[in-house]
Amino acid sequence: MTPAGYTDRHARAGLAVRLPGLATWPNQFSGYEIRLDFPEFTSVCPKTNLPDFGTIVIRYRPVRRCLEMKSLKLYLGAYRNLGIFNENVVNRILRDVVRAARPRWCEVRGDFTSRGGMTNHVVAVSRRGRPSGRPIP
Repeated sequence: MTPAGYTDRHARAGLAVRLPGLATWPNQFSGYEIRLDFPEFTSVCPKTNLPDFGTIVIRYRPVRRCLEMKSLKLYLGAYRNLGIFNENVVNRILRDVVRAARPRWCEVRGDFTSRGGMTNHVVAVSRRGRPSGRPIP
């Protein structure tokens, strides 16, 4: 049952918006993990237009390509004024990172600050360099 006032438009908000591209560079080593923490993540709730704050953690095992950090910072900063649900933020970041770097595996975690006395922790995982899922039509 959908709560009053929430629509499919709210649910899909931010998924198709064009964001800055993620650049990569050639990996020189194998068998290691990269962890990137972005503790100042912000986006906007598509229903209430209130800001959401959180920490995004990206963990991945590179194969041939590594994420270039300046482009990642610009990419994550583009969410600042974007109306998108926390769950969609994490899944979209996972999809975009996997498409750009094709890692052996990738995990994106979003730890969002309390709103109304409740915190939100979302984790999305990809194996074998493929996005883990697609939005439900």
